[in-house]
Amino acid sequence: MAKWTPRHEAPEPLEGPVVATITGGTILWFVLFLVQLPFYGWFDDHGHTWWVWTCLAGAGLGLIGIWYVRKRDAAIKRAAQNPTATPR
Repeated sequence: MAKWTPRHEAPEPLEGPVVATITGGTILWFVLFLVQLPFYGWFDDHGHTWWVWTCLAGAGLGLIGIWYVRKRDAAIKRAAQNPTATPR
């Protein structure tokens, strides 16, 4: 079987408001957790408590994501200011 090789170059990655996107998603997960919290008894009765905890996990992982993308954004800006520096 022959190895597949691309016939064109891959496009540049899209850069957008990454920090705002991750922050918005994190807020959304936390709001969903808060909205479901008053109905915890119903979720428990029907065996769907994982819905509530999934929202909380999404918010928690989102906090890690916010930390990560802020560090990434700062590193990209630092690299743009000093193009002769070697990456760590």
